[in-house]
Amino acid sequence: MPAGMRKLLLLIVLCGFILPNFATAQESGLPIPRFVALRSDKVHLRSGPGLRYPKVWIYQHSHLPMEVVSEFDTWRKVRDWEGSEGWVHQSLLIGTRYVIVTGDEITMYTAADKNARPIALVKAGVVGRVERCPKGVDWCQVQFQDYDGWVQRQGIWGVYDNETIE
Repeated sequence: MPAGMRKLLLLIVLCGFILPNFATAQESGLPIPRFVALRSDKVHLRSGPGLRYPKVWIYQHSHLPMEVVSEFDTWRKVRDWEGSEGWVHQSLLIGTRYVIVTGDEITMYTAADKNARPIALVKAGVVGRVERCPKGVDWCQVQFQDYDGWVQRQGIWGVYDNETIE
């Protein structure tokens, strides 16, 4: 084999080891899927991972929960509670956990028990911050505006079944 061909072959082999690591250097290494939230009141959802892709949706509510389903460089493919998907730059997302009420309304209680004292009825579309979701319990402690209490997981979107958040 000629020396030039050996050098080319060596270069191809080295690129095979170097390029995969370089291509994923900007990806987070965090689990996929996972929940995050929108950082600001105006976030553009794009059809692809970059500014050259058209905007397909504009979210106008900070802290709206999103599920990260894929990553590419500094872009995250997200899904909202209604199933819409698109790409958002990572700088527009935060790791603080929020949920959105998906049913008509849910009841918030003083404890993780349907026999506890009800605090409030929370309407569909209201966003709240997750304080905790204990292991082995079908309840999460959530703050909706000035109200802090417990809601059942099946009435909210933004936490996984059996997920523990402390």
